[in-house]
Amino acid sequence: MDHHVGRPRAERARQLADVLRQQITDGAFADGVLPDERLLGRRFGASRNAVRDALALLCQEGLITRRRGVGTTVALSKYGHGLDRLTGLGEELTGRGTVTNEVRAAEEVPVLPAAIAARLDVPAEAGGVYVERLRWLDGLPLSLDTSYLTADIGRAVLVGDLADRDVFGLIEEAAGARLGRAEVAVHAVNADPGTAELLGIGAGAAVFALERLTRLADGRPVDVESIRIRADRMTLRSTLHRGGPV
Repeated sequence: MDHHVGRPRAERARQLADVLRQQITDGAFADGVLPDERLLGRRFGASRNAVRDALALLCQEGLITRRRGVGTTVALSKYGHGLDRLTGLGEELTGRGTVTNEVRAAEEVPVLPAAIAARLDVPAEAGGVYVERLRWLDGLPLSLDTSYLTADIGRAVLVGDLADRDVFGLIEEAAGARLGRAEVAVHAVNADPGTAELLGIGAGAAVFALERLTRLADGRPVDVESIRIRADRMTLRSTLHRGGPV
């Protein structure tokens, strides 16, 4: 019997979809196969119609697929990336998947775009280095990463192994110092046709747009990144701590 039976069917389905989505992203279905509708209904105290509607919503999101004779399966394994740690993708996924990098651009830029120069706190005429990489995880496209680096750090990064290493490690070697912190903003955008083609998704599909400004330990900004991440392949996670009164 449905909980909140007085609520509209569409609302009950959405609530159940929210619960199932959390379970899927937490890896509750280790083999990638969801129980049948009847069992899900018993587990969540929901009618079969509500379960069917909830599963339809998750299908529309691309999170699951449903096929007669096969059942309901998770479309793709999602990987977690912690937003509360300053780590590169390769570092984050060590032991959990194989990351490869397709270097699409790696070049010096004589004049930085004004907005980028302002974020790096250098004159536009100081120039810098532009790096664009298409990042693959276990043979499927995961993200399109673009970086503008300050000229001194960037030139050293250019001669590094951009195909097999995280940029963060190359920056630390170039600077002879550790990275300190980064400011991150994440929003959802509809992929433009070019980005969608590179990532292997439909034009207009939702992707995470992650903008990050990374600084050395002394506070100096060295790297402005714009990252487009396939939302069907990655879950962005963070542990937040509630502070005391200000």
